[in-house]
Amino acid sequence: MKDQLLDFIHFLKVEKQLATNTIVSYKRDLESYLHYLTQVEGISEIDSIQRAQLVHYMGFLKDSGKSSRTIARQLASIRNFHQFLIRDGVTKNDPTLHIETPQLERTLPKVLNLEEVEALLATPKSTTPIGLRDKAMLETLYATGIRVSELISLKLEDVHLSMGFVRCVGKGNKERIIPIGKTAISVMKEYLEHGRPKLRKPKHAKEEALFLNMYGSSMSRQGFWKMLKKLAKEASIQKEITPHTLRHSFATHLLENGADLRAVQEMLGHADISTTQIYTHVTKTRLTDVYKQFHPRA
Repeated sequence: MKDQLLDFIHFLKVEKQLATNTIVSYKRDLESYLHYLTQVEGISEIDSIQRAQLVHYMGFLKDSGKSSRTIARQLASIRNFHQFLIRDGVTKNDPTLHIETPQLERTLPKVLNLEEVEALLATPKSTTPIGLRDKAMLETLYATGIRVSELISLKLEDVHLSMGFVRCVGKGNKERIIPIGKTAISVMKEYLEHGRPKLRKPKHAKEEALFLNMYGSSMSRQGFWKMLKKLAKEASIQKEITPHTLRHSFATHLLENGADLRAVQEMLGHADISTTQIYTHVTKTRLTDVYKQFHPRA
């Protein structure tokens, strides 16, 4: 079954041209699935997989403490895998038929309030190249709401400071243009003039990535994650913070200040407006909290 998995991963890379992170997620989900089938169910052939074994695997995931969102994602990976095998003529058997996707619990994204955002953005030291880079990355995230994967993929040519916008390529290789504010432009200019040139190394002289690590190569997701956790701690932010927190805060603060939902959808790069609508629930929740706190008859 490993050969079929390799064929599917090749299909995702070459024909579907999915993002690297998406492919890694598919591979991880399917390796877990196939490992369970061989080690627990004793199955070694694709044609031997039945609906019952898949139901058992879903139960195994639930018993392991996996959330319904994680289980739903794994089921989607497994469903796409089996549909690929059928289209490729490997098998006629589809064990995912009549398997219902778990109902997702609606969780509201965690956001920072304006004071917390200001504290976080003020934490990096502008006296060092690393500090200038960190400040530019955080300001760009909050100014544009782009994903961290999109942030670290930015090239020098993608930033147009004189015209006030950033060009990024998101999911499905869809390009979008996002305005960037005066504060972020100012911080970015400072980084490009005094930070990035000092981070460049002869070994990576031709590196086109906008944000460089201390070795002169492109910043990684892991590098950004470590930096964010460190700065959040220094800023005394008590909330659990993730690389997506500034994206969530960007969208929520725009809507709280009267931005049009469609415009926010466009800037976030959401294909479906229902994905963006989760932020309206966040703003309603915060309005309720304010009402309860300040209305004399609440």
